[in-house]
Amino acid sequence: MSKKYIAEINIARMKAPLDSPLLKEFVDFLDPINKMADESPGFIWRLKDEDGSAAANIESPLEDDMMLINMSVWEDLETLKNFTYGTAHSYFVRAGRKWFERMKSPHMALWWIDSDHIPTMHEAMSKLEGIDKNGLTAGAFTFKKIFNPEGEEI
Repeated sequence: MSKKYIAEINIARMKAPLDSPLLKEFVDFLDPINKMADESPGFIWRLKDEDGSAAANIESPLEDDMMLINMSVWEDLETLKNFTYGTAHSYFVRAGRKWFERMKSPHMALWWIDSDHIPTMHEAMSKLEGIDKNGLTAGAFTFKKIFNPEGEEI
């Protein structure tokens, strides 16, 4: 049985364009926060364009220029959770309402993948859709209800 890693996607709809004064603080910290992620224990991969820029520059399948997508892969839940809530990144989680609209549909999903797999955009979007249709399951969950790689709630 191959080792499992945790994949995540989170999407957000901006309140203003990326080059607006409202998003300046967020944009100014994109590269430093992504660099911190890249150098964090447990980090494996993140979505970025050919130049290595943040996911903000990725063409979205959501057909909305105001949507941002972030995807990443981590060795385990502990390292992802530590980066998300235990580093400077946590400020941007807490302050998100300054820059992003409240989402009516799921905006974040976690799921287990084989260690040799990189998730696709289609796969990640299907995880968000799965939460919307089925709630939190072993196939797609959040930090509110966590499942281990064997599919058991923990």
